[in-house]
Amino acid sequence: MLAYVFRRLGMMLVVVFGASFLAYNLQAFSSDPLSVFGESTEENKDYLMAKMIRDLQLDVPPPIRYFSWLRGILGGLWGDFDMGLTRANIPVIEVIGLAIPVTIRLVITATFLAVILGITVGMITAIRQYSRFDYVVTFISFLLFSLPIFWVAVLLKEYMAIQFNDFLVDPTIPASAIAIASIVFGLIVAGILGGSRLRFYAILGGSALFAAGVLSFVSSSKWFLDPGLGVFGVGFLALISASIVIQLITGFDNKKGLLAGLGTAIATTLLYIPLQGLLGPDATFLNVIAIFVITIGVGVLIGSFVSTIDRRVYVRVGLFTALLATGPIIIDRFMQEFANYMISDAVSGRPVPTLGQANDLLTPEQMGNFWISGLDTAMHLVLPTIALTLISFAGYVRFSRGSLLEVLNMDYIRTARAKGLSERTVIVRHGMRNAMLPMTTILVNDFAGLLGGAIITEGIFAWKGMGQLFNDAIRSYDLNLFMGVFIITASLTVLANFVADLLYGVVDPRIRIRK
Repeated sequence: MLAYVFRRLGMMLVVVFGASFLAYNLQAFSSDPLSVFGESTEENKDYLMAKMIRDLQLDVPPPIRYFSWLRGILGGLWGDFDMGLTRANIPVIEVIGLAIPVTIRLVITATFLAVILGITVGMITAIRQYSRFDYVVTFISFLLFSLPIFWVAVLLKEYMAIQFNDFLVDPTIPASAIAIASIVFGLIVAGILGGSRLRFYAILGGSALFAAGVLSFVSSSKWFLDPGLGVFGVGFLALISASIVIQLITGFDNKKGLLAGLGTAIATTLLYIPLQGLLGPDATFLNVIAIFVITIGVGVLIGSFVSTIDRRVYVRVGLFTALLATGPIIIDRFMQEFANYMISDAVSGRPVPTLGQANDLLTPEQMGNFWISGLDTAMHLVLPTIALTLISFAGYVRFSRGSLLEVLNMDYIRTARAKGLSERTVIVRHGMRNAMLPMTTILVNDFAGLLGGAIITEGIFAWKGMGQLFNDAIRSYDLNLFMGVFIITASLTVLANFVADLLYGVVDPRIRIRK
C-alpha cells in the first residue's frame, strides 16, 4: 500500500510540474505586458517600459523565469513558500487567501445541492423508467443542460430578484398562480410516487389541494414579510425527514425502524422550544453545533433503545433523522430575523441582491448578530447558487440515471430479485451502491475543481472569488497571479484522481490497490 501511495505521489508531482511548465510558458509567450505602451504619449514612456521590464523580468526567457518562480514554490519545503507579487505589488498568496473563502462559500454550496438533488432525482427517474415523471425530468434536464449560464443568471436577476423584491411590497399570491403552482406540485409528487392510474390521480389531487392550502395561507397571512416555520412546520418537516431515512435504511415494513425514525422526529420537534434558549441574538456557530450534538445524541439514544438486535441499523436511522430534522430548527431561527433584516436601512425592503457577496451598509451591530449576518450571506448566495445548481443538476440527473439503469440490468440484480428480496433492498443495498462506483471519479473531480471558481457566474454577480481572480490575471497579464491560481487547481485535480482511486476500493470491495 505504501509503495503504491509513494509511486502515485511521484507521478502526481511529475504531472503538476509538466502542466505548470507548459501553462507558464504558454501564458508568457502569448501575452505582451508592454502592449499598453503602444499608443502611450507619456513623456517618461521609456522609463516606464524599462521599469516594467525590470520588475517582470521580461528580458529573461520564459523557461528560465519559470524555474525562478518554481524556486519560490519549492521554498515551502523549508518554510519559505513564495508565489511572488501581483502587478499591484501585493503578495499572490494574500490575494488568493482572500478569494478562496469566497469561492468555497459560493461553489461548494451549489455543487453540494446539485450532487444531492441530481443524484436523488436521477435515481428516482431510473426506478420510474419510462413513466410520466421520467419523461418530464428528462426533458427538463436536457433543457437546463443546453442553457447558457449567463442567460440563466440574467433571468434569475429579473424574476427572482427584481420582480420578487417588487412582489414583497404587497405579497399576495394571485389565485391563478396558486392554481398553477398547486397542479405542478401535484404532478411532481404523483410522478415520484407512481402507481396505477387511479393512484396517480388520487395523489395528484391530494397533493394539489395540500399545496393550494399552504399557498393560500401564505398569501392571506403575508407570510413572506415575516416568515417562519414554527413548531408545526418543524414537526412536519421532521416527519418527512424520518420517512425518507426509514425508507432508505429499513423500509416501512420494519416496525422497529419505523419506531426509531418517527420517535426521533417527534423528540426533535418537542425539543424545538427548549432549544430556543441556545439560539439567542448573541449565539455563535458553536451554539448551532451544540444543537446538532443534542438532537443527534437523542436520535442515537432512541435508536439504541429500540432493539438490541441490529442496533447499529436503528442507531443510523435515529442519527440521520435527527441530522435532517434539526436543519429546519436552524432555518426557522434565521427566518425570525428576516423582518428586521428587510426593514433595515441597508436593505430598504429589497432583500434579494443582484450583485456582490455581502452588504457593506450593514451596521457593526447588525454584523455582530450571528443570525442577521448569516441571513445576509444567505441572501447574497441565493441567485448565484441557483444558477450554478440548475446547470450542474442536469448533468448529475442524466449520469446517475444511466448509471443506475446499467446496474439494474445486471445478472446479480436479477438473482437478488429471484431470491425474494424486496424491491427496496435490491435497489438501495445492491443497486445504488454499485451505481455510485462510476460516479466516484466525477464527484471527486468536481469537488477538486471548486477552488478554480466559476468565472462567468462570479463575473455576472460581481463575486471576487478564484474564478474572477483567474480572469483578472489573464486580462492584466499578471503571470504570478495566473500561476498561483493554476498551481492550486492543478494540484487539487491530480490529488482528486488519487483519492478517487482509493475510494473505488471502499465503494467496491472487489477492487484492491495494486502493490
